[in-house]
Amino acid sequence: MRQLAVVMLALFDQMERTYAIEQAARAQAVATSKGRPIRLPSVVDPSKLSYAEHLRHEDHEGHEGQATTQIVEKPCVTRSSL
Repeated sequence: MRQLAVVMLALFDQMERTYAIEQAARAQAVATSKGRPIRLPSVVDPSKLSYAEHLRHEDHEGHEGQATTQIVEKPCVTRSSL
């Protein structure tokens, strides 16, 4: 009897997961059809991101850009944002 209860709970859990995935896909399709952005907006300041990109790439004097670890040590952007 206990096994039956566990199997039933697992079945309901799987059905709930499937329903949530289908509902999210449906909401995403509706948002896309209405032209709404699907992803969350970026919280990184664009000026800080451009500064980090400048540090990463070569500058106008031909010097090599800085490594990611050096850029992350500065208080501009996080490693995941970079």
